[in-house]
Amino acid sequence: MNKIAFVVVRYGKDINGGAEFHCKMLAERLVGKYQVEVLTTCVKNYVTGDNEFPEGEENINGVIVRRFKAAPINKEKIYSYMRGAKRARKLRKFLYQTYLLPLVSLFFPIWTYRRKYEINALNSNVFYSPALFSFIKEHKKEYRAIIPISLDYPQVYYTALYAPERTLVIPTMHYHSVSFRSILTNVFTKVAYIGFNTKAEEKLGKRIFGPAMSRHGIISVGIDVASPADWTITTAKYQLPPEYLLYVGRIDRNKLHHIFDYFTTYKETYKDSKLKLVMVGGLFTEPFVHPDIIYTGFVDEHEKTAIIQHAKIVVNPSKYESLSLILLEAMSMKKAMLVNGLCNVLKEHCKKSKHAALAYFSKQDFIKKLHKIDSSEKLRIQMGEKGASYVQKNYNWDLILQRLTNCIEYIGKKND
Repeated sequence: MNKIAFVVVRYGKDINGGAEFHCKMLAERLVGKYQVEVLTTCVKNYVTGDNEFPEGEENINGVIVRRFKAAPINKEKIYSYMRGAKRARKLRKFLYQTYLLPLVSLFFPIWTYRRKYEINALNSNVFYSPALFSFIKEHKKEYRAIIPISLDYPQVYYTALYAPERTLVIPTMHYHSVSFRSILTNVFTKVAYIGFNTKAEEKLGKRIFGPAMSRHGIISVGIDVASPADWTITTAKYQLPPEYLLYVGRIDRNKLHHIFDYFTTYKETYKDSKLKLVMVGGLFTEPFVHPDIIYTGFVDEHEKTAIIQHAKIVVNPSKYESLSLILLEAMSMKKAMLVNGLCNVLKEHCKKSKHAALAYFSKQDFIKKLHKIDSSEKLRIQMGEKGASYVQKNYNWDLILQRLTNCIEYIGKKND
């Protein structure tokens, strides 16, 4: 038995998303050591939830991709179910904020409060796929380990429900309401192993699920940096300015956290700054129209590399990160970073990298620190050198794959 399976909500050559890309990088690097499969849905667009990919198998770079139709039961009622489950999340979050949740979890490791609503919400999610979950239940003994990624979706819960003894969860968890669902206590106390991305994420898990949490540790992921596209063609195609602050990711409210307001205030404060804001990624919210803000839409990986290479500064304004691949990619290319200090994971990167990234905690702090980086080439070079060293030391692929392989073999031997 030398077969492993990753479980992720979407997978394909033209799929963008943190968990999906995380899965792709790990899966493709294990080809040759294991027979690697990815179990996923036919969904392409996470907003519409339509089954756009055909059911069945596809080989992508040596990975066998098995796609199953998503079939949410009451998609139109999901928000009603989520409201019904809100009491459980609020109670658990309150206990967390008062530092009582680990103690409560010692005596009550499994919660069933408002479970019916939480299950109904999962079953109404656009990625709910009974066919996929039945496949896991029926074929779990064929796999040395089954590795679901991202606790936000039904795939983690149902993989843990049907194959706990073979499940290695990569939760990519953040400090937000989803992490406080009662049903996740069944996941985090029953699975064979939990692989976190950072110490900050691991600490969050310990505080939420307490001493009953399953065996766990840091696995994380490395980075893939594509060769750069021709800069003359790229800059002409997207009308890029000579100096720009760069954001790469989904352009939606949950990720941006006031970046438009902060940046335009910076431009009003420092009128002589030539800096513009370039936004790379799909639009999932109304664009903020301003002469100093440029939207490229989706770009391919080669174009993305070129755009990062030519950025003056790279920003990650998100409060919700379990790792931040864009931070690691930018650091590896010796780019100075500005990040949201309200995210513990990003704050940890700042500290561990000896401030290859600067964290901001308010609008005025953003303005102050952006000006500090914007106005000093010497500082940008120093930050870039520190960032490249940090990534090489902590996120090289030999280290990551050794950790992951050790976890897979630990699970496999337990079930031999």
